[in-house]
Amino acid sequence: MKAVVKTEAGLDHMVYMDIPEPEATGDLVKIKIAYSGICGTDLHAFKGNYGSTKPPVVLGHEFSGIVVDVGPEVKKIKIGDRVTSETTFKTCGVCPMCKSKDYNLCGHRQGLGTQINGSMAEYLVSREESVHVLPDNVSLLSASLTEPLACGVHSVIEKGQVQPGDVCVVFGAGAIGQMVSQVAKSQGATVIVAGLPQDKERFKLALAAGADRCVDQMEEDIKAVVMEMTNDVGADKCFECSGAVPALNKALEIVRRKGTVVQMGVFNNTHESIWTDLILHREIVYVGSRSQKPSSWVTALKLMEEGTVVPEKIATYLTPLENWREGFEKMMAGEVTKGIIVLDDTLK
Repeated sequence: MKAVVKTEAGLDHMVYMDIPEPEATGDLVKIKIAYSGICGTDLHAFKGNYGSTKPPVVLGHEFSGIVVDVGPEVKKIKIGDRVTSETTFKTCGVCPMCKSKDYNLCGHRQGLGTQINGSMAEYLVSREESVHVLPDNVSLLSASLTEPLACGVHSVIEKGQVQPGDVCVVFGAGAIGQMVSQVAKSQGATVIVAGLPQDKERFKLALAAGADRCVDQMEEDIKAVVMEMTNDVGADKCFECSGAVPALNKALEIVRRKGTVVQMGVFNNTHESIWTDLILHREIVYVGSRSQKPSSWVTALKLMEEGTVVPEKIATYLTPLENWREGFEKMMAGEVTKGIIVLDDTLK
């Protein structure tokens, strides 16, 4: 089968090539891929600065498809099911994080598209526990973005605990920022999306999906906007989704006393200069939100089934697998909000 493989560590070293099809053994489910999203971590892997990627490996962990085979230990998933899957392929199963199903925090976790072959290929195998059958009214295109939506659910609902009436500022108008914005709106929040001049088209997407205000920080003072909208109190919750340290420090500056700042973005350096005095003196709750966990997926699929969130609206660029490089380049250049690799758009 055709696949995009990160063959070795370092910049690029990615090849469109033939590899053997995986087999559905044990509790594994074999999925024919319809769509595979291009994630920011895939771009980090391309650049060679994402330590979790262990080449050689097929990239891709946002996907949807149809089940074509199941292993002998599979109990519920059936051939023909329309599915998506969590990214967790293997965990230790015994640590406190595994026992509470916080698989995203298991120190021995292996994930699809990082340590285990992922979805930028014609077929993929995933463990049954991670596979979710799609609601009938959710398209395969939207379903391929369940993972970033689940990340938004984990950040907004499970970690940020957004409540009706909260004023939330989302830093970053990319795919994750868009999902965080939509999830926050689904919880009854007022949402402000903060970005830069190159986010003009992304702002349109955010507003069309329900965001209350978008701010180009090169043209407007985000602090002034927030203070005007909150009677000088500050935002209740801020979400850093851009991977930019200045954005995180601005979030700490504009959040209210005892407010919450959630970091989702991955910074280029592991040690950065953070405005810690504000955390201390204003008793800010500073929270990390890493990826997603099983409960996040259940809520994400429910939001899609209800029509509260429609992820495919942010899919602004679709391209076939053999054209993967152009997709990566457009994503890295910020030309598209979300790039999707099309493996088989005849699947329904």
